[in-house]
Amino acid sequence: MSSNQAFESAKQEYEQWGINIDEVFKTLKNIPISIHCWQGDDVGGFEVNRGELSGGIDVTGDYPGKARTPEELRADIEKALSLIPGKHRINLHAIYAETDGQVVERDKLEPKHFEKWVTWAKEHRLGLDFNPTLFSHEKAADGLTLAHPDPEIRQYWIDHCKASRKIGEYFGRELGTPCLTNIWIPDGYKDTPSDRLTPRRRLMEALDEIFAEEIDKNYLVDAVESKLFGIGSEAYVVGSHEFYLSYALKNDVNCLLDTGHYHPTEMVSNKISAMLLFFDQLALHVSRPVRWDSDHVVTFDDELKEIAMEIVRNDALDKVMIGLDFFDASINRVAAWTIGTRNMIKALLFALLLPHCQLKELQENGDFTRRLALLEEFKTYPFGVIWNQYCQEMNVPAKESWLQDVQKYEEQVLSKRS
Repeated sequence: MSSNQAFESAKQEYEQWGINIDEVFKTLKNIPISIHCWQGDDVGGFEVNRGELSGGIDVTGDYPGKARTPEELRADIEKALSLIPGKHRINLHAIYAETDGQVVERDKLEPKHFEKWVTWAKEHRLGLDFNPTLFSHEKAADGLTLAHPDPEIRQYWIDHCKASRKIGEYFGRELGTPCLTNIWIPDGYKDTPSDRLTPRRRLMEALDEIFAEEIDKNYLVDAVESKLFGIGSEAYVVGSHEFYLSYALKNDVNCLLDTGHYHPTEMVSNKISAMLLFFDQLALHVSRPVRWDSDHVVTFDDELKEIAMEIVRNDALDKVMIGLDFFDASINRVAAWTIGTRNMIKALLFALLLPHCQLKELQENGDFTRRLALLEEFKTYPFGVIWNQYCQEMNVPAKESWLQDVQKYEEQVLSKRS
């Protein structure tokens, strides 16, 4: 059977359940994934005075070919995008500013320091998202930033976040698509604190000051990101899930859920439907924790599929902003981007190929036997054939053939970097 015959046969199987493959492809190609730039250089950034990676973040491995300059990083992203179906976004951290060799403190960053990123994004018709960088800095050396007891240090980070919102607004205005600007801080204590309330009050007041300046939501979408624990903050994190969930609801900002920031048995997929009842929008950083927030490359596992199903079955594709967040230096970095992003798109396709209306009806009628049976049978429907056809229609390699492109790029480009 030829590939076209296999696709037509698979298409008919799904159409028996009222699933129109042409409509599925049309929907899928319009779902942007925000791809994180920091996979390409191990969260290094381009600060003139950059220091060691810190703030509970760790990157393992030393695979050759890491991007050393903004030009190299953008070239690597372009290569990955050529292997990923669809039109997507790029997510930047503040440390990826380009300051022409000048030392510019983070609280003094301006839109002009990201003009080259915007020019590049326009050329490739990409949206940009943004994050202030509140780690890997001498003023965060003790693990505290927006919750710091020293008012001068706290003000430095407040001003950095204010500057970051203006940069995000600049991205949105220039590119014609709102920039998600997300605040994550490493603040916490390694051992059991004697006062949990005061640092959280300081964080709340700092956020109030940061968000005091109103910015047009046509250009900027604000978000705050929680965490359960991290290296150096094993006992207590100031910005917990409960803190940020409450703050976001009260102050009309988005709550961003990072799949690596919870207990290993706590499923982010289970939080999505609950939060959709109370938020107009949600944001995700999809990662893969292995026992802790170790940010492994996203694989096509059960939780990824469940996240996609929760978004699709609840008609929330226009409400949930999907971003990625992993950094693996043990494998080819372009391949890491490609694997992780393709898997996120695969999961969305898998979810779009399920008969959700029928499954919901079975659940409402208490027919749990048939519901479970159908869910299990659809796991072996010819999903792979549909995925391969989608890749072909989007002019990117199908199956594992993209590996040849990465290998060639490694031989011709990455291997020449010292």
